[in-house]
Amino acid sequence: MSTKKLITSIIAVAAIVTGCSSSTATATTSATSAPSAAATCPPPGGSISISSFDSAFCAMSQLTSVTSAGSGLVGVILPDVTTSARYTSYDLPYLTQAFKAAGYATTDFKIDNASGTTSTEVTIAQADITAGAKVLLVDPLDGPTGKQIQSLAQAAGIPYISYDRATFQGTSTYYVSFDNVQVGKLIGQGFMDCVTAWNVASPQVYELDGGEDTDPNAISFAAGYNNVIWGTALTNTTTLTSGSNSAGYTLAGDAIAPGWDNTKGQTIFQTAFTANNKINATVEANDGLANSVITVLKGAGVAANKIPTTGQDATLQGMENVLQGFQCGSVYKPIYKEAQAAVALATYLRAKQTPPTTLVNGTTTDPTNAATTEPAVLLIPTWVNSKNMESTVIQDKFVSATDLCNAVGASVCSAAGIQ
Repeated sequence: MSTKKLITSIIAVAAIVTGCSSSTATATTSATSAPSAAATCPPPGGSISISSFDSAFCAMSQLTSVTSAGSGLVGVILPDVTTSARYTSYDLPYLTQAFKAAGYATTDFKIDNASGTTSTEVTIAQADITAGAKVLLVDPLDGPTGKQIQSLAQAAGIPYISYDRATFQGTSTYYVSFDNVQVGKLIGQGFMDCVTAWNVASPQVYELDGGEDTDPNAISFAAGYNNVIWGTALTNTTTLTSGSNSAGYTLAGDAIAPGWDNTKGQTIFQTAFTANNKINATVEANDGLANSVITVLKGAGVAANKIPTTGQDATLQGMENVLQGFQCGSVYKPIYKEAQAAVALATYLRAKQTPPTTLVNGTTTDPTNAATTEPAVLLIPTWVNSKNMESTVIQDKFVSATDLCNAVGASVCSAAGIQ
């Protein structure tokens, strides 16, 4: 996104989040507004389930009595402002809206961002506990940091919710996210569909995995797409050294982008592509890594609709690449649903009530140790490409149609049914 566009978007949304609970670290104002809340919500009451969450945040009003039954602070810590635009553009405003819709006073929740520094994330958690937090809701920067904060929460006798990235430790640890293996399967199937649609002959496939060195979710993503593409399940952080399938695909290489670092990912792929120009199909674990690969491909003069790339997060940049024919698609994880689910779970735990099984609807398993599981709220992801972009990310206002069409051109948007 250009600096001018970013500034314009931030100014546009500033009015939306004015008056919301501010972050005391370096969390920034959202660059994308929440979905419209114009719909009329039903009266409070009824059971909360993963299907309850909508773009009007109606389900949150059903929780006001639970909110009133509890007391104390819910401390929320987001990880960074660099690996994905989601944390400042979406999670911050959506979490804020969910808390307010559930009847929280602005003094009863606090949302901070660790700005990519593990020690800062731990320090914020310590400060929240000292301030009397009754629940910690944390998106950990990495596995060890998540475990360290969970230990602090357990020592203080308060529940710990691992948000979006799992933490496999403790007896009062919950997980809220999308089904990570299913995310990977969507990437794998979307990739294979794209190979066919783009007429890629004898695919020589290069995989650029996410930060499996720090993030257990990345292992699960890879397990999903490797299962679909190669018929094999990845159960640890070891990358694949070989692969083939009945459709004539051959694995040309597999590497991890350490810590989900897009710059390192670009360097890794540049080295691989320079050494092997027969690579003609690629799999990436998110939109940032896809764009890193696309940058290399464009620099080598590769035209659109020639070498597939994949992603997740359905970012503005990712949607631009999809419409311009450089990316097959992206896994859309409606963060407004994830934020509501997290706040709903935190509200029950804050009130010392047992969350309904319609909300805590499953378990998540440590990809490195199948014996370790924990209760989880697992939401349903969606594969987005040019065919359903309008009915998903645009309709939900997850991506601004104006920003997208300004970037790719009105005719490109029109061809995809986006106005």
